[in-house]
Amino acid sequence: MTQIRSLLIGTALTAFAATGAFAQTNAQPDAGTAGQQMMAPGADTAAPAAQGVQPVTPAPQRLTASGSTDPLVQKRDADAQANAEYSASKKASKSQLKEQQAAAKAKYKEQVKDAKLNKKADKQTANNEMKMNMQGQTPGQDDASDIKH
Repeated sequence: MTQIRSLLIGTALTAFAATGAFAQTNAQPDAGTAGQQMMAPGADTAAPAAQGVQPVTPAPQRLTASGSTDPLVQKRDADAQANAEYSASKKASKSQLKEQQAAAKAKYKEQVKDAKLNKKADKQTANNEMKMNMQGQTPGQDDASDIKH
């Protein structure tokens, strides 16, 4: 009975070890390299490379979930996408506002420039009229003649 129990426990442990070793390998070796993997532990490992046979390297794997069914993950992804869209919209609005402000500032400067020119022209016209009025009066005229006695 003890021998059978020992045999069963040993077989179970061997099966677990084999399953663990199989689970750790990503790709199964092909028939040509299967014989090379059965070499003794002290054997020369440079021999396969010297014979022109490349050791089997597993292909890199990308571990990304295409679509999680977890509602919290879905909410997080939706929030991240909404935040990205909001940021892009905010940047576009900000640049549009800057363009509008620059256009308004340029229009204001143009109006101020025109107003200054108009003020200068009006002042020049008023000065010319005043000079014309003063030159139109003769020295012989007296302002007292306008007063009634």
